[in-house]
Amino acid sequence: MKKNLFLTALAILLSLTSETLAWEPAGNRIMTKWAAGTDPSCPLPEYPRPAMVRDRWQNLNGLWDYAIRPVSEAAPDMFDGKILVPFPVESALSGVQREVGAENALWYRRTFTVPASWKGDRILLHFGAVDYMADIYLNNVKIASHSGGYTAFQIDLTPYLTRGDQVLTVRVWDPTDEGCQPRGKQKTRPEGIWYTPVTGIWQTVWLEPVGDSRIGSLHTVPDIDAARLTVVPVTEGAEEGDIVEIKLTDGSKTVAVSRCAAGQQAVIPVPDMRLWSPEDPFLYDLEVTLSRKGRILDKVESYAAMRKISVKRTVGDAMRMQLNNKDYVQLGLLDQGWWPDGLYTAPSDEALSYDIIKSKELGFNTIRKHIKVEPARWYAHCDRIGMLVWQDMPSGGENPQWIPDRWFDGKEAIRSAASETVWRQEWKGIIDQLRCYPSIVMWIPFNEAWGQFKTPEIAAWTKGYDPSRLVNAASGGNHYQGAGDVFDIHAYPHPRIHTTDNSRPLIIGEFGGIGLALEGHLWQPDRNWGYVQYRTPEEATDEYVHYAELLRQLVIAGVSGAIYTQTTDVEIEVNGLMTYDRAVVKMDADRVREANRAVIGALKDF
Repeated sequence: MKKNLFLTALAILLSLTSETLAWEPAGNRIMTKWAAGTDPSCPLPEYPRPAMVRDRWQNLNGLWDYAIRPVSEAAPDMFDGKILVPFPVESALSGVQREVGAENALWYRRTFTVPASWKGDRILLHFGAVDYMADIYLNNVKIASHSGGYTAFQIDLTPYLTRGDQVLTVRVWDPTDEGCQPRGKQKTRPEGIWYTPVTGIWQTVWLEPVGDSRIGSLHTVPDIDAARLTVVPVTEGAEEGDIVEIKLTDGSKTVAVSRCAAGQQAVIPVPDMRLWSPEDPFLYDLEVTLSRKGRILDKVESYAAMRKISVKRTVGDAMRMQLNNKDYVQLGLLDQGWWPDGLYTAPSDEALSYDIIKSKELGFNTIRKHIKVEPARWYAHCDRIGMLVWQDMPSGGENPQWIPDRWFDGKEAIRSAASETVWRQEWKGIIDQLRCYPSIVMWIPFNEAWGQFKTPEIAAWTKGYDPSRLVNAASGGNHYQGAGDVFDIHAYPHPRIHTTDNSRPLIIGEFGGIGLALEGHLWQPDRNWGYVQYRTPEEATDEYVHYAELLRQLVIAGVSGAIYTQTTDVEIEVNGLMTYDRAVVKMDADRVREANRAVIGALKDF
């Protein structure tokens, strides 16, 4: 018996070894330095949900079978080859780099075994994100479906498990710009500011054992004025009499302990609180347990921050954004979150945090996550590193695109009822999964009137659903009196004010776009563009410093924040501060940092 087990294990090991040795990135595009370190046996091995951690889990990333078939066909008997999950099929790191299209479906298949030590637990299957519509099969039985390319979802596999190996199959359909779903910058025929489509699994897939009664989700709401923290634990399968206990700690020191009935919120006093900011990104630790008659049913670890984002009429009779009750200039980068090797998926966790770290080193304190949602670990990195985040809703739906002669014309998109439902469902899901991250200080439902609809209603709903953050109803889009907390205009290339609203803080949601194409670091060597083009790093730096001085003067005059376009080059768009492969900071970093500090510090003399 032992010999048979040994031979079986050896056969599996040899099979895995041959598969991983056969894998290699597809295509001949530029790559980041992290691509070479990709481990096909388990890419992105880090725990995928840092704001709610349990100690047992199993990563399902790695090589899966894949096939591309017409949408009308059933599950294939034969597959086309191997794909490296969680990299989208169009990416180099998937090992495939094939287009799918609306006329086809993408199929995945792999086997897994539930650890024997999990016997008696319920087994949850988690998907970080799948673009766009996914059907999930276990052992040839369809058990779930999910729509939404940016929202995580989970499935209880327990009723469908069999003995031994489990066969997991996923069918994905994604119409890209032929559908009404949110899709951000994806386009079937990429050009200009529109990029390569992303289809299928693009975030970590993982298993987790849990009890029948457990903590389902968790978020916190800080109140620095009252020196207290509200903790909102959502339980699943709880019974009357079950107790949730929350312990707030600062290192080894217990700050406070609070207990509440399952289904209730806990309000915890935070004496001598230490405030979170980009300058001091201090995080408290949380331990949350669910118990029944003294027996612990579930325990998760998390964290929280004491910070406040607000608006107030202050310096020079201007409405300004404040952080922790002080005027605070938010200067940031427009961050698309695209990678030459992984497209939507960063090649490693180090790469995922790299752009945040470099942004801070360059003197920025804010990132506008532009019409994309990142994996949970990206937001946790912002919390830990100290970076404010403005979170966009990915655009999409009927009439979502940029029509140059109709910018800001006061017209809103005419959406079908189905398109509205899809949009609202995705926006609520995004807020639900991201509201636990204190670095996020602003929600942005619409960008530049792309698919913009029912703006006052959407802004009011967003603010009502999460009153702890600011709402930017339409960044650079059609503005409505009283819709949202800020008034956001776009100005290319240099920052300037072409319209204003004295009732709300004024921000420049996009400016810049200084283009510089560096040979050897280009997606397409002979086809590149920027809003303005320069030939040398010195020229580009001079122009940036000039823009920063204009912005400093605007801050003194009343501007409360601004976002420069952009963090990196993306495909043929070469207006990044860094090249697309992240190999080169294209401007003089010291001069950029000095200029940014002058902008952020512009109000200190008032």
